[in-house]
Amino acid sequence: MLSKVIGTLPTTTTMAARSLSIARIPRHKLRRVFTPLSFSSSASEARKLVLYSKPGCCLCDGLKEKLHAAFSLSGPDSLHDIVLQVRDITSNPEWEKAYQYEIPVLAKVLSDGTEEILPRLSPRLGPELVQKKIAAAFRQ
Repeated sequence: MLSKVIGTLPTTTTMAARSLSIARIPRHKLRRVFTPLSFSSSASEARKLVLYSKPGCCLCDGLKEKLHAAFSLSGPDSLHDIVLQVRDITSNPEWEKAYQYEIPVLAKVLSDGTEEILPRLSPRLGPELVQKKIAAAFRQ
């Protein structure tokens, strides 16, 4: 009976399923950029934060979740003008060599384009404290 049901699927459904599988991009080639609401007049004026991580890293995933929550908070330490870029270290041999034993790593992008590594955030911090620590790092 099941073979009869499967055999009667419309061709368009089968074609759509095939086209979806062809269009998939391998996870290791994806570049994720989380761009919160920005109140600055130009994207070039935005402050930038980079998160070095890799797929399957539970500490990285936990920090991503907390960063997402921290970016959505408002208040005096709002991070709405900061652009967060998530970089997969497995996509770049230099990043992998530098950070393979350190991830997750947060870096502040300075005005000259160089990066300043921020102190490691405890996995026990809540989104409010993550927000305050990142805001303080950008005030320095």
